[in-house]
Amino acid sequence: MKLLFDANLSPIPRDVADSAIWRYAKDNGFDIITTDGDDFPPLTRRFGPPPKVILLESWRFPTKVAEQLIRSNAILIGEFSKGGEGLFVMRF
Repeated sequence: MKLLFDANLSPIPRDVADSAIWRYAKDNGFDIITTDGDDFPPLTRRFGPPPKVILLESWRFPTKVAEQLIRSNAILIGEFSKGGEGLFVMRF
């Protein structure tokens, strides 16, 4: 399992289009972790996986907190990555 964090979760702000992130993830075998519920879920519904999308819904915490949450749910995320679903929503 390889995870690609979108620009909203990066500690270094980047101006990268969601479509470019999607394409890069698909071409290179990554799943996407994002807080962008407006763009990535519709891409998943339209095109399906790959890539798979892990959405941190209603996320307004520092990136460090997201890192801790992802690490503490690594088994669950790994199971999602191996399954057939394209979108996994983590609600807080």
